Amino acid sequence: MTTRPALGISIGDPAGIGPEICLKALSLPEIYRESVPVVYADRRVLEDALELTGKDFALNPVKSPREALGEPGTIDFADAGVITRKGEYAYGTVGARSGEASFQYVVKAIRDAMAGLSVGVVTGPVSKEAINLAGHHYAGHTEIFAEYTRAGNYGMLLSGGGLNVIHVTTHVSMREACDRITRDRVLDVIRLADLALKLMGKEPRRIGVAGFNAHASENGLFGTEEARGIIPAIEAARAEGLDVTGPVPPDTVFVKALGGQFDVVVAMYHDQGHIPLKLRGFRMDPKTGLYSRMSGVNTTIGLPIIRTSVDHGTAFDKAGKNQANEESLVDALKLAAAFTKNWDRFMKRDHPPGRR
Repeated sequence: MTTRPALGISIGDPAGIGPEICLKALSLPEIYRESVPVVYADRRVLEDALELTGKDFALNPVKSPREALGEPGTIDFADAGVITRKGEYAYGTVGARSGEASFQYVVKAIRDAMAGLSVGVVTGPVSKEAINLAGHHYAGHTEIFAEYTRAGNYGMLLSGGGLNVIHVTTHVSMREACDRITRDRVLDVIRLADLALKLMGKEPRRIGVAGFNAHASENGLFGTEEARGIIPAIEAARAEGLDVTGPVPPDTVFVKALGGQFDVVVAMYHDQGHIPLKLRGFRMDPKTGLYSRMSGVNTTIGLPIIRTSVDHGTAFDKAGKNQANEESLVDALKLAAAFTKNWDRFMKRDHPPGRR
C-alpha cells in the first residue's frame, strides 16, 4: 500500500509550452517515487503534445485522482472536455478557446484538491490575456486560487538558486504598491514567510525584510514606507518570537541571503523579488537565444491546499517547437511533494490529504 500523495498538474495554456514540459517532466521516474501525478488537460491536447515531443506514454483517463495508477510511462489525466478536435487552438497564439481550456483545467484541479482527492495543484503557465478573452477576469493564477479556495491571507513565494523570496505586493503598479505596504500586510507576509520555512522543514527560520526605498529610506530621507509600515511590522513580528531582521537595504538583502544570513527574504514588490530569483535560476545561451536553464518555483503560501507553479510564462515564441526546458516544472513537482511531509503538522485542514 503506497502513501504517495496525489498531486494535480494543470498543464496551463494548450497553445504554450505547458503540455510539452509536462510530458518531459513526467518522463522522469523520480517524480513517481514521491507522488501520484494527475494531469488536468484535454485528451486532444495531450495527443498533440505526444506527437510534438515523440514521447511514448499511455493515456489513462480518470474521473478522480483516486483512480490514478501512478505508474511511470502512464499519464493519468482528467479530461476537461473543452478542446476535442484539431484546429481549436494553435501553438504560439493567444486565443479564447485555449484560455477557456486553461481556466477549466486549474479550476477542476483546485476543486478536487479542496474535496480532499489530492493534496494540491502544480500549475503550468497560463496566458492572462487568453483567460480574460475567455471571459474570466483574473490578474493571474494566484487570484484564481484565492477565490476558489476562499483564502484570505496569502503570499507569492519564489524559490530557486539558493534564494527564497516572498512578496508583500505583486501584480499592481508601483504607485499602488506604495499604498499597500501597511503594517498589517507586511506583518502577515512575515508570518507567511515563517510558515513557508516550516513547510520546507527549515531550522532556524531567519527572515530578512527588504526596505522599499533606496537605502531603506535612510531614516526617512527617501520615503516614508519604512517608518509607516515596514518597521512597525518587524517590531510586531519580533514580539511574536519570530527571527526577523530589517528593513535591510534592497540592494544588499539578497547578497546577505545568499551569504547565509537569511533563509527567506520578504520583498516589497514584484520586480524586487523576481529579478534576483531569475538572475539566479535562468540562463540563456547567447548563441541560440534559448534558455539552457529555467529553475525556480512559484508557491502560493497561505492557501488551504498546496500550490506550486513554474516560474515562467507560456513562451509562445517557443511553443510547438519541442525546445522548452522542463526544469522549473520538475522543481515545482518536487517542492510540492516535499511540502506534504510537513503539511499536516503545520496546517489546519478541513479535509484529509488525498493519498494512494
